[in-house]
Amino acid sequence: MALKWGKDGRRQPDQLNRINRITPENNEADGAVAPATAGTALITLLGIMGAFGPLSMDMYLPSLPTLASYFSTSVSKAQLTLSGFTLGFALGQLLYGPISDRYGRKWVLISGVALYIIASYFCATATNVDTLILVRIIQAIGGGAGVVLTRAIVRDIYEQEAGARALSLMLLVPSLAALVSPFIGGQILLWANWRTIFWLLAAFGIFILFLGFFRLPETHPAEKRYPTSLSKILRDYLTVLCDRNAFGYMMCGAFSFAGMFAQLSGTPFVYIEIFGVAPEYFGFLFAINVVGIMVGSYINSRLVMRFGIRRMLVVGTSTALFGGLLLALLVAFDLGGLMGIVLTIALYMVPHNITNANATAGALEKFPHIAGTASALIGAIRFGTGAAVGALVGILHDGTAMPTAYVIAGCAVASAASYWFLTRDSGNTVAGS
Repeated sequence: MALKWGKDGRRQPDQLNRINRITPENNEADGAVAPATAGTALITLLGIMGAFGPLSMDMYLPSLPTLASYFSTSVSKAQLTLSGFTLGFALGQLLYGPISDRYGRKWVLISGVALYIIASYFCATATNVDTLILVRIIQAIGGGAGVVLTRAIVRDIYEQEAGARALSLMLLVPSLAALVSPFIGGQILLWANWRTIFWLLAAFGIFILFLGFFRLPETHPAEKRYPTSLSKILRDYLTVLCDRNAFGYMMCGAFSFAGMFAQLSGTPFVYIEIFGVAPEYFGFLFAINVVGIMVGSYINSRLVMRFGIRRMLVVGTSTALFGGLLLALLVAFDLGGLMGIVLTIALYMVPHNITNANATAGALEKFPHIAGTASALIGAIRFGTGAAVGALVGILHDGTAMPTAYVIAGCAVASAASYWFLTRDSGNTVAGS
């Protein structure tokens, strides 16, 4: 069953309300076939495909000290295997979006997953740290397909509020992956070595490859595709960037994402070095934040259809702003101790996916014809901003919790300001929003 498209390029509503099971029979290879349903099965599948990032980064974190020792290198160089992955993840997304707008989502995504599997094999067999850094970048470029194209698929299928709800549900799976990954990585190191982590990531990639081949429908039909070139890609990126509303939504989500990176970069030092938390217990404090993110995702999925993305963004940015400023206040005046920091960071993290899901839906709304390009730009800006802010925490390091707290608070202010001052109500929100 092919999607029907109106003259304005929008999907007809009756196509989005059919309930049926996704099967290979309605997933033909001509690229003009849409899923018979946009229900739980597809959202779960997209969530699994979007888990490449947290699995590849968080499962790997416990092995960093081991890598430095194994390759007889510095800790800072071992950390480049993580920074390189972040860089590759941002660059990869810039490639996949425009390509998928031209050739469709499914086979571009499958090609990226195949590259991820191959790179994971070379990660597992790397004989020096320089090789590992290089293949980690390639691994990230492959894994980036799962993130950028799942967002584009959601935009292909859903309108604004429904898309925000779907993204919230979809993000529960990567959040769960982020929750369990550090524990899995730590347990692997108890029984095997760091190479086993990459063998497991390769196996995960193979699993996704089979799911994508047999269960993923094509949602970007042939009649909506167009020839592309480097100049066309650059013009499309410029079109998205120059749209004030889209840019505001993108930066709102980017600074929220950067705040999460700041806590990822800073809290291990704050908890372990300053407050003396044993490394084996760090995962439990880390899990509090992830559970908070999952709670926020669930809340957004339940309320966004009723209140619209703009009201939910007011709630998300305001809650994060309160949490970030309270964190900075507690640290500045040395109040609350460890639990004060833990709880205020958790408060900051609860609305993370409320902000990100709705900001993504808002940024994509005006670009159904280049959803892959717009999604790629969103991902690249988020990871680029996150990488820069994570590095800033290290640059400002002074032996206290202040750099982490102040950077998180700054990200909260910037995220809220981007929404409040750069975006406008486009009139597409649901009634009552």
